[in-house]
Amino acid sequence: MKRILIVEDEMDIAELERDYLEVNGYLCDITSTGEQGVRMTEEKDYDLIILDLMLPGVDGFDICRQLRERLDIPILMVTARKEDIDKIRGFDRGVDDYIQKPFNPSELVARVKAHLSRYDRLVNRNPEPDEIRMRGLHMDLSARRIYVNGEEKELRAKEFDLLVLLASNPDRVFTKEELFERIWGIDSLGDITTVTVHIRKIREKIEESPASPTYIETIWGVGYRFKK
Repeated sequence: MKRILIVEDEMDIAELERDYLEVNGYLCDITSTGEQGVRMTEEKDYDLIILDLMLPGVDGFDICRQLRERLDIPILMVTARKEDIDKIRGFDRGVDDYIQKPFNPSELVARVKAHLSRYDRLVNRNPEPDEIRMRGLHMDLSARRIYVNGEEKELRAKEFDLLVLLASNPDRVFTKEELFERIWGIDSLGDITTVTVHIRKIREKIEESPASPTYIETIWGVGYRFKK
């Protein structure tokens, strides 16, 4: 699981960032000062840093410069400033991207995902698989096709995404709320009952006996998991 460091002195903003990122499956640590943030990166391995520009004491520019002396992970700078000169200074010191306050938390999550994926491709770390094979189930992720014992099954877009999420995390229990937020988005209209409907439709298409599923198991009172 990816770990993210949030360096932000406004605690309400830091907690908002953390909540949205954790809903999307990331581990997050928070600190309010740049100096402490630098020390934390010496003690733990982080995959990405969200760094506020206007910090007490040493500002985000100097903290970014210090971090870049040791780290090549993505650094996203959050700022209320609009001047281009600030962005130029940041890029010169190693900032990968800017997020301007006030921002949409969903945009923050999207940018984090994009930078982590790009970084993993660049360093060939944890490359995204092209397929998933498990107990007669073959999922061609690039072509978005599903086969069960060699027979292709037609899944709708959200059904495919939901099955991929579950199958990519075998034996992990997902709540209905988490599945809804991960697949449909936290700001989407609707409710978690759509998860139940989609799970039923997936079972009808991939299970030999939908009433006795062998792939997607219901954890009563909690949610679902894909049996390894």
